[in-house]
Amino acid sequence: MIEANNPNLTSWLEVPSEHDFPIQNLPFGIFSTSSLSPRVGVAIGNYIIDLSALNESGLLTSLPFIQSDFTSSVLNSIINHGKSATSSLRNRLSELLNSNSSELRDSISLREKCIIDMSSATMHMPINVGDYTDCYSSEDHARNVGKMFRDPENALLPNWKHMPVAYHGRASSIVVSGTPVRRPHGQLKPSDNEPPIYGPSRLLDFELEMAFITYPGKPLGSPIPTSEADDYIFGMVLFNDWSARDIQKWEYIPLGPFLGKNFASSISPWIVTLDALEPYRVSGPTQDPKVLPYLEYQGDAHYNIDLEVEITTAGGDSKVVCRSNFKHMYWNMRQQLAHHTVNGCNIRGGDMIASGTISGPEVGSFGSMLEISWKGTKPLAMPDGTERRFINDGDTVTMRGSQTTDSKVRIGFGEVSGKLLPA
Repeated sequence: MIEANNPNLTSWLEVPSEHDFPIQNLPFGIFSTSSLSPRVGVAIGNYIIDLSALNESGLLTSLPFIQSDFTSSVLNSIINHGKSATSSLRNRLSELLNSNSSELRDSISLREKCIIDMSSATMHMPINVGDYTDCYSSEDHARNVGKMFRDPENALLPNWKHMPVAYHGRASSIVVSGTPVRRPHGQLKPSDNEPPIYGPSRLLDFELEMAFITYPGKPLGSPIPTSEADDYIFGMVLFNDWSARDIQKWEYIPLGPFLGKNFASSISPWIVTLDALEPYRVSGPTQDPKVLPYLEYQGDAHYNIDLEVEITTAGGDSKVVCRSNFKHMYWNMRQQLAHHTVNGCNIRGGDMIASGTISGPEVGSFGSMLEISWKGTKPLAMPDGTERRFINDGDTVTMRGSQTTDSKVRIGFGEVSGKLLPA
């Protein structure tokens, strides 16, 4: 079996240098064309491999999948086969696309049937999200928010360094990249001395996040320890957790986020498998105080992924407003999943757990406008001469993520983009 992460692998399909989707990546998504209904695809360079056509041609029959898994309009049925099956599928695709393999390369009819030009495809939500949880795992972000809204000398709440804090969000309003987002209405309280009012959010924000998608977990009542967490994580996407800060501020106490968060979240269309990210694992920060035993883990559990956020105005002027890295997280995915299930909560295939805002330690690496403009007190200058304290109607927010190893192999996520429409 070819080692799919081998940095020396090349494909007979042309892949531009420094492309997000080399043969070492092979992310999964759902695509359609004018003549093909939504189905499962894998990205390589500027092409999509139609897995339905590939399987129908007999090239995937050694794997534990059936044709309906590949003609499905979501990836859930593939994910539900588990890690061993999806890893075998990725390895088989790596074999077929390898420059030394002739099975697909030398058949013009097979290539015409199975290879789609990405420019002719429409991307769809890759999974049916069953349950969605949003974490709050960046110490720099949590500390910045604490400084703004609480005692700067005691910015972190007492529980923050003892557990990965999280809340359950709304799965139904998660949308794929390119879907416009409408400014939400809700209750606002502009002044502490006046009653609340109803109207459109005035403080609309983005949050730079990543999210992981789960395989089916253990039965209800059975926790997943950190040592087994990798076996229950299929892959990752970029995640923009749109936030209405003024709605959130008024509703937040006593039960936490609700309408300020659940109106929309945007994800990138391609799911990068945890297998593909293996070369990018790094150690995380020293956790002090020492975590409880169920949150302890061995080895490198963080990921070195460069991230950026760009705002494009309605007039087309763009500016990168944040450059951060996923390795800045205090709590890692293993710990998030272990904590989520420690009480016996069961996860299902296609559940999504988001990281929380990913902020770095210095100005320029803050993952939200709340921090970038410091609660609106430090407006951000845009190239067209306007300023941004928060997101304006007509603005498009685009997030990207990638990393390049020492061997020059770049693994990327593409992008997640969304335009804000008026209320």
